[in-house]
This record gives sequence, structure tokens and C-alpha cells, in this order.
Amino acid sequence: MTAQNEGKPDDGKLISEKTKEVAEAVSETAKEHAQDLSRTVVTEAWDYAGQAKDAAAGEVKNVASALRTAASELRSGSPQERTFGQIADTLADTSDALRDKDLGEMVGAINDFARRNPMLFLGSAALIGLAATRFAKASGGSPYPHAETYGLQSRQSAHPTATTPSGLPTGSTSAPSNTTTPKGGAV
Repeated sequence: MTAQNEGKPDDGKLISEKTKEVAEAVSETAKEHAQDLSRTVVTEAWDYAGQAKDAAAGEVKNVASALRTAASELRSGSPQERTFGQIADTLADTSDALRDKDLGEMVGAINDFARRNPMLFLGSAALIGLAATRFAKASGGSPYPHAETYGLQSRQSAHPTATTPSGLPTGSTSAPSNTTTPKGGAV
């Protein structure tokens, strides 16, 4: 029986070593898959950012074109015509620079600007956010695009707002009931 007992500890060591090897292989495979996934996500993010950059450059170019058209319709040599023309030229140059710059360069330039002028950067970011929000609200149809799909009414109530004799709203959304004044007249 001693020969059999001596074989068991070796078997345990072999199983332990094989388990370690399998665990290391699985770990390595998982790391490789994670790295591949990370590379894919980063590549797709850069592609999306590049498309957004090109779209933004195109929009800036469209605004420049619209300003040139507006400038051409104004009286030749007028201050408005010159101003619109200068703005259009600046926007066209900005569009070209935006389209030609690498995303890495743009991110670096933005980081440098933010470090040098943090308050100006934050203020600009806030203004851009406000402008983007207002643009989105103005260009969007309904603030609740699926309201009709779900049977919801728009912001306007089907019932008129109740008002006081002075014409101010009472806060009630139900139709006003006929009441009488102390002198017996209907309101």
C-alpha cells in the first residue's frame, strides 16, 4: 500500500500544475480578448469622432456659404456686406483647418488651451452647450416626439384654463363654472 500512497501526492501535484497552466492560459486568452475589444472600441470611437469632425466642418462651411449669399444680397461696399464677407471667410478657413487637422492634434490643442485659460475654456464650453441645446430645441419638432404614439396630449390642454375676472389664470385646468358675483351678475 505504500507504493499506492506515494503515487497520490504526485498526482495531486500534477493536477495542481495542470490547473495552474490552464488557469494561466485562460487568463492570457481573456487578456488578449480584452485588449482586442479595447482596441476595437478605441478605433470605433476615433472613427466616430472623425466623422463628427467632418460633419462639423461641413456645417461650418454651409454657414460660411449662407453668409456669403447674404453678403452678396446686401448693398455692395456696405459695412454689413463687408462684415458678413469677413465672417464667411473666417468660417471657411476654420472649416478647412478643422477638416485638415488630425484628431490627436485637436485634442492636444484643446488641452493646451484649457490649461492656459481654464476660465475662458469653461465659459466657452458652457456657451457652446447652451447654443447646442437651443439649436436642438429649435430644430426639433415636438419636445415629446412619441406623444401621439402613446395617446398623450400635447402641452396645450383640451380644456381652457380658468381665469379670474381680471383675466389672470387661477391655476385650475378645469373649465370655469358659472358663479355669481355678490351683486347677482354671472362671472
